[in-house]
Amino acid sequence: MAVRIRLTRVGATKRPSYRVVAIDSRRPRDGRALEILGFYDPLTDPATVQIDADRLNAWIGKGATPSDTVVKLMRQAGIGQAGEQPPAAKAPARTPARRRTRKAAAPATATAEE
Repeated sequence: MAVRIRLTRVGATKRPSYRVVAIDSRRPRDGRALEILGFYDPLTDPATVQIDADRLNAWIGKGATPSDTVVKLMRQAGIGQAGEQPPAAKAPARTPARRRTRKAAAPATATAEE
């Protein structure tokens, strides 16, 4: 069973608030959670984040993976993972190689020969 730590939406229409939950990755966004770990309210100024660090680290120790949003909220709340490793740097996006036309190649070869 692949467990994810992610957000589930609660609150009224146009007034969102979220719970941080441990849930099976195959369940829907608002499906039954294994455990509620905290909450996040983006409407307050500043946004309210409260996460139970002990329970969160316990789930991560069991192999649960937090979503990108939860990782951001953990940083905001000042919670670090036990044995935390810095995130791997993303490889730069590959740009398509430009094909040189004969007209564009001709001036380049002329300057190279000189």
